[in-house]
Amino acid sequence: MFFRNIPGGMRMAGTGTVTELEVHDVRFPTSEQLDGSDAMNPDPDYSAAYVVLHTDAGPRGHGLCFTIGRGNEVMAAAIRSLAPYVVGRRAPATAADLAALHHDLTHDSQLRWLGPEKGVMQMAAGALVNAAWDLAASRAGLPVWEFLAALTPEELVSLVDFRYLSDALTPQEALALLRAAEPGRAARAARLKAEGYPAYTTSPGWLGYDDGKLVRLAREAVADGFGQIKLKVGADLDDDKRRLRLVRDAVGPGVRIAVDANQRWDVAEAVRWMTALAPWTPHWIEEPTSPDDVLGHAAVRSGQPVKVATGEHVANRVVFKQLLQAGAVDFVQIDAARVAGVNENLAILLLAAKYGVPVCPHAGGVGLCELVQHLAMFDYVAVSGSWEDRVIEYVDHLHDHFSDPVVIDRGRYRAPTAPGFSARMKPGSLAAHRFPDGPVWRARQRPRHPHGEQEVTV
Repeated sequence: MFFRNIPGGMRMAGTGTVTELEVHDVRFPTSEQLDGSDAMNPDPDYSAAYVVLHTDAGPRGHGLCFTIGRGNEVMAAAIRSLAPYVVGRRAPATAADLAALHHDLTHDSQLRWLGPEKGVMQMAAGALVNAAWDLAASRAGLPVWEFLAALTPEELVSLVDFRYLSDALTPQEALALLRAAEPGRAARAARLKAEGYPAYTTSPGWLGYDDGKLVRLAREAVADGFGQIKLKVGADLDDDKRRLRLVRDAVGPGVRIAVDANQRWDVAEAVRWMTALAPWTPHWIEEPTSPDDVLGHAAVRSGQPVKVATGEHVANRVVFKQLLQAGAVDFVQIDAARVAGVNENLAILLLAAKYGVPVCPHAGGVGLCELVQHLAMFDYVAVSGSWEDRVIEYVDHLHDHFSDPVVIDRGRYRAPTAPGFSARMKPGSLAAHRFPDGPVWRARQRPRHPHGEQEVTV
C-alpha cells in the first residue's frame, strides 16, 4: 500500500522530500520446518511489516518490524497510521532531522495513549525511524554504523529523549561517556573492519529439532568458528537436561552454551529450573520470566548461579533503566525493531555503558541480524569502546532475501560497507511472500486462528 501527500501531513515543497510511504505485509512459512520454535512460540512464521520511504531526490529508506505471523497486519496498519508524520516531510539528513522525526513519531498524544511508548505503536514508530536512518545514511554514502560513529558526541546526545531517564543518566553524563570514547574511534573502526564483530549462533538450538539434528548443528557451529551457541529451554526439564548434556558432550567445555526460556517461567520455577541445569555451565539464562518483571529478574539473578540476560521484548528505555538500576541483568539484549528505532536504542546503549553492563543484541527473525549489527558495531566504536564479553546473535536463515545480507566469517560479523541500514529486501522476495496473495501463500491453505475462524486481513 502507498501513501502520497496525505492531507494534514507536513508537506514541504522542493527537492529532498518524502513523497510516498510503501507498506508490505511479508511472511515466511518457517513454522513448517520448526525454524524459530521455542517453549513460548512453538510455530512461528517469521514475518515483517516492511516499509519503504520514497523521495523526489532518488534515494529510498527501508525499515521493518519483525513479527511471527498473525498480527503482522496489525503492525502494518499501525505504520500506516503514522504516515502523516512522514509523507511530505523533508527527507532527513542530519542528527537534528532524525531527532525531530523520532520525537514527532513517538509524541502524537492520541496514538501514544495506546502505549504509552510501548507495544505496537512504539514498534511502528521504530520501523519508520529506522527507515529514516537508512535513508540518511544512504544519502551520506555510509553504512549506518559508520554514519552514527561520525556524529559528534553533542549530536548523539541530541538524538536521545532523556525524559524518564535523568535519575539514572543525565545528558551531561551521556556526553562525558561519548567524549571519553571519542579519541579511540578511528582505531576501533579500523580493527572492526579488519577483524569483524564476535557472534554467537542460535541456529542449532530450536526446541523443535530432534537430538540428532541438535548435536550435528552444534558441532557444525563450532567448526564454523562460533565460540558460543544457544539452546531453547523451558518446555520440559528432563528434556532440557538431556539436550544440554548432549550438546555439552558434543562441543566440550571450552564452548559457551547460553540457554533461552523465552519468558516461560514464574520466578520460583526459573530458579528451580536453572539450578537443575547449572551442572552443564550455561553461560546465561535469557528471558527467564516476564520481560516487564524487573524485580522478578533480580530475584532470578540472585537465586541461582547462572547469569541473566534479557531485552528482546523489553518495551522501552524506561524498563531497561529499571533493570540496570535494580541490578537485575548481567547482559542487556537490545532489539533493533522492538523499541522506537535507532534513537531509543542509542539511549539504551548509553544506559548500559553507564552501568558497565555488556550489550549482546538479539537478532534472527527477518532482517534483525542485518539491522542490529550496525548498533553493536557503533557501540564498540563510539560508546562502550569494548567488545569484551559481547556477542551479536546470529541465525542462519532468510538472509538471502536482502540485498545487503550479513556476512559471517569464522564466527564474526563482517562490518557492512554498503550505504544504509542493510534493510532493503529484494523485490522478488517481497512479491513472493506478500501476505495473503503472494504465490508462496496462495500455494498454502490460508492460516486460521486457534479456534478455527478464517484469518482476516486489512
